[in-house]
Amino acid sequence: MTTTEHGSQGPLEGVRVLELAGIGPGPFAAMLLADLGADVVRVDRPGGAGLGIDPAYDLTNRNKRSVVVDLKAEDGPGTVLGLAERADILIEGYRPGVAERLGVGPDAALARNPRLVYGRMTGWGQDGPLAERAGHDIAYIALTGTLSMIGRPGEPPTVPANLVGDYAGGSLYLVVGVLAALQHARLPGGRGQVVDAAIVDGAAHLATMIHAMLAAGGWQDRRGSNLLDGGCPFYGTYETADGQYMAVGPLEQRFYDEFGALLGIGEEAPDRWDTTRWDELRARVAERFRTRTRAEWTEVFEGTDACVAPVLSLREAPAHPHLAARATFVEHGGLTQPAPAPRFSATPASVRGGPARPGADTEAVAADWAVPGLARNGDARPE
Repeated sequence: MTTTEHGSQGPLEGVRVLELAGIGPGPFAAMLLADLGADVVRVDRPGGAGLGIDPAYDLTNRNKRSVVVDLKAEDGPGTVLGLAERADILIEGYRPGVAERLGVGPDAALARNPRLVYGRMTGWGQDGPLAERAGHDIAYIALTGTLSMIGRPGEPPTVPANLVGDYAGGSLYLVVGVLAALQHARLPGGRGQVVDAAIVDGAAHLATMIHAMLAAGGWQDRRGSNLLDGGCPFYGTYETADGQYMAVGPLEQRFYDEFGALLGIGEEAPDRWDTTRWDELRARVAERFRTRTRAEWTEVFEGTDACVAPVLSLREAPAHPHLAARATFVEHGGLTQPAPAPRFSATPASVRGGPARPGADTEAVAADWAVPGLARNGDARPE
């Protein structure tokens, strides 16, 4: 694996992470650790796992290395435990009890490596009435109340892809958890432990501020009726003359004044804090936005503090001048992709390698991690 021109792979250089292959939030969490410089080895299963995406395009496996181990083979669990013995962090996303039945559960792994941080990624958590039930992002955010907040009043809740549950409530909390546990394990007298990262816990935690506002009477428990959920006419999206959209968010008075002047709604517009006239204000704003195209409105608000931005598509976003200047998106191996985040002044992270191909790195990992049995077990190669 190569380093950047600054001589660093990132702030986690030297940290070893073992990822037991899965889909969704587990692989993304491992990718984030890999982006930050950790040596992440993904243990793929024979025949592969995932949603059917070509491994060459699976960006959540970038910056990793892959070995193939059959956990159902006689020597499979021992091989994985040999890797765990040399790792700092292990990540798995099986249903509760599956890792134990396969012989690679936390008790077995911590017996071999008492300072190992064993990260468990699930939707429902390791215990509770639903712990052993199947589920996906949409069910997790539904149960926590998070999904109920998203969408227009009188319409079904809007599904926010799988960003709020899987990745925000799942992956990011798992990463915070395993890094906090790693810090503890490295203290004098510190020890390893299990990190139970449940998407329901993370998705609920994300809404802490909303619960505070609800308790204080500043949030109504119905979607599309509040300051930050699209109910407010100066915090939402508006269609333009060409069928595109502009995002509007001038919450502070000075920003709203600039917004109103540039939009041309004039002083005759309803008082923005008179919620009984929000529908009237929204109609006035919508009418004005429909008079020009997205490009024309973008030019009007360019360089101002009116807090207005064009709503760009996934393919448009990388070309935006600000994102291009910051290299928010990068190209590696012919694939345009989000760059590692956040940024570090002394230990910059980078995309060092493309998506790991199942089994392609078995010999190198066996040598680097000093696990000779791995080379015998993982003889699979990418086709």
